Parts: sequence; structure tokens; C-alpha cells
Amino acid sequence: HVQLVESGGGSVQAGGSLRLSCEAPGYAYSTYCIAWFRAVLGQQREGVAAFSSGSGITYCSDPVKGRFTISRGNAETTLNLQMNSLGPGDTAVYYCAALRGPCGSDWHRPGRYNDWDQGTQVTVS
Repeated sequence: HVQLVESGGGSVQAGGSLRLSCEAPGYAYSTYCIAWFRAVLGQQREGVAAFSSGSGITYCSDPVKGRFTISRGNAETTLNLQMNSLGPGDTAVYYCAALRGPCGSDWHRPGRYNDWDQGTQVTVS
């Protein structure tokens, strides 16, 4: 497995912003899809956003569209998830995940991803 390193997260008041970053140096020199999922205890992981490196296409789930933005960071295999207008419903553990190849229309299916980080807590009150 390839290590993913996620940073960011924490606690914020409703209406505030946070940024998550995911580093995936093991995916350099390859086409990849990096996505964020989130999970609340006892529920399935929900796809939040994804970035397909070959095409540059980004994907966002309906609940976060217009509020969250996924973009490439300074390094080729660093992705950022900018989260604005956060609400209590965004409280969850956020996971960075990666796979080799394009994201595709089923980017939101967690079973497709080979590598995951340990997750980071985002709490909105």
C-alpha cells in the first residue's frame, strides 16, 4: 500500500472554513484519482470530492457543491480540500483515498480505492 498523509481538520464554528490537504508522493509519475470521503460513526463512508489527475476533472457531491473545492496543491501529488460555509452536518471523520487511473463517474464508491489515510476529525458546532 502507498502511504497517504492528510493534514488539516479540527474544530470550527458554523459558517467557518477549514482546509484539508492530502499528500500522495507514491502516486507521482502516474495517473491517479484522489478523493475525500467522510464518515459519521455507524454510517458508510460518503464521497465528498475527487480529483482526476489525467484530465484535471474535479467531482463534488451534491451536499457540498458550491461550498467545498478540491484543487491541486504546490506539489503534483498534493491535493487540497477547501471547505467553506461549514455546518454541523459536515461534522465527520474525513479520509483521503487514492487509486491509480481516472476517477470516473463512480468516484464516490469507496471500494474502488486502494489506499487510505487514517482520517482526520472535522467538528462544526
